[in-house]
Amino acid sequence: MASSTGETAPGSSSPAVAIAAPPPATPMEVKMGAGLLAAAACSGTFNKLESLLDGQAAAPSNGTVGNLAVQSASPPGDEEAFLRESLVYAVTAGGDTLLHVVAATTSYHEDFLKKAGFIYGKAPDLLFMQNSRGDTPLHCAARMANIQMVSLLIDLARGEDGSTNRVKALLRTENKINETALHAAAKSCFIGQYKVVKLLMEEDSQLASFPKDGTSPLYLAILLQRKSITKTLYELSDGVLSYSGPNGQNALHAAVLRGKDLTEMLLEWNKALTIQQDENGSTPLHLVASVLGQSDRRTIRALLLEANPDALYQPDNNGLFPIHVAASVDATLVIRDFLKKSSRCAGLRNARGRTFLHIAVDKMHIHTVGSACRNRSLSWILNMQDNDGNTALHLAIQRGGLTMFCALFGNRQVSLNLTNEKGETALDIARCNLPKHGLYYNQVIYMLGYFSFKQRNCDLCCSSLFIFILQNSEAKIHL
Repeated sequence: MASSTGETAPGSSSPAVAIAAPPPATPMEVKMGAGLLAAAACSGTFNKLESLLDGQAAAPSNGTVGNLAVQSASPPGDEEAFLRESLVYAVTAGGDTLLHVVAATTSYHEDFLKKAGFIYGKAPDLLFMQNSRGDTPLHCAARMANIQMVSLLIDLARGEDGSTNRVKALLRTENKINETALHAAAKSCFIGQYKVVKLLMEEDSQLASFPKDGTSPLYLAILLQRKSITKTLYELSDGVLSYSGPNGQNALHAAVLRGKDLTEMLLEWNKALTIQQDENGSTPLHLVASVLGQSDRRTIRALLLEANPDALYQPDNNGLFPIHVAASVDATLVIRDFLKKSSRCAGLRNARGRTFLHIAVDKMHIHTVGSACRNRSLSWILNMQDNDGNTALHLAIQRGGLTMFCALFGNRQVSLNLTNEKGETALDIARCNLPKHGLYYNQVIYMLGYFSFKQRNCDLCCSSLFIFILQNSEAKIHL
């Protein structure tokens, strides 16, 4: 195995690389060990690399160039010259050329800039060559946030004739995951990322609009909560940039889960993002309705609804509206805010004909169910039936939720006599589905049977069954 100095470790044989003659104007794919190529490009000084590639160093008779062991397929007479010419086009197992390796350094030492310029002079086509991941040397330099190397590579692309087309072609080259060098800079974890992003955008103001589909640089900046980069992308884009993200999302889908400031910024730029749906049909409001526990979520919801009140009435692919999503996670406060914005959204039905109350009962969320039963303005939805004819009370008994049953039964607006599509009342379901020896089975059957024919008195309903629930701290108790 080669050491960091390029020497062969004691007791090991010299690594060998098979080389075939390169076709005209096409870089060779000489498969070298990554360590060997890195040693040639990064270890030692510029003068050593220059000597190696220019043939100033004597070639040993054992088939090596410098400190690199190479197995040659060339005729014995021109082996040395062939190996030196081939080394410029050598690639690692990952497809990295000498220029990739030098460009990927985090060092700002002038030696590396000289090496990059020298390698380019030997083989200009390496500047656009892509490795096995589709990265150009510019991708590598941007990922390392090496502003000096990025600037040099751009200048090399520009050339003496000042070709802006070559610069744009290099900057817009996408790797195998459809990312440009701007993506690499935006998600770099090295200091100096902002300067690289700024430089790339100054060279090509439309760079933030690539790729046309998929994850945009702006989405990445939002995802990583890099506010300064986000602002730079927008300000230097001349209004031409992509907001798109993966799976049909846009940058606002990411922003609403990452804070008020980013959300507010995006809404100032593009309010139309609020109506755009991802591949599941979810809008940004669907996403923020599904997340609990962060202090600024309420402000974010308010910002979204102020920008687009109609987002409350936009269903996803499953017919779920934001209020259904909130009910599915027992987000009582979210539901309350939605109802304050528009009380009509309480009656929205999903693809199964269910309201948010049906959803809460089905998910066994007693807080949402109890809150709805205590809210007199919601009495009009208490007896709404889904596509199977089931009311919330039907579902509560089917699910065996005692606390939910009590919350619904305790509201005199809840009808006990409605039948579903099978012709079943709540009492019928209780008799068929509840275990005969279950907790408080007899009381439930008695109360449903007795009050199906009499008007309920709220005080009377709070019998021993209700008192038991109030004294029990568990939110879910099975019948």
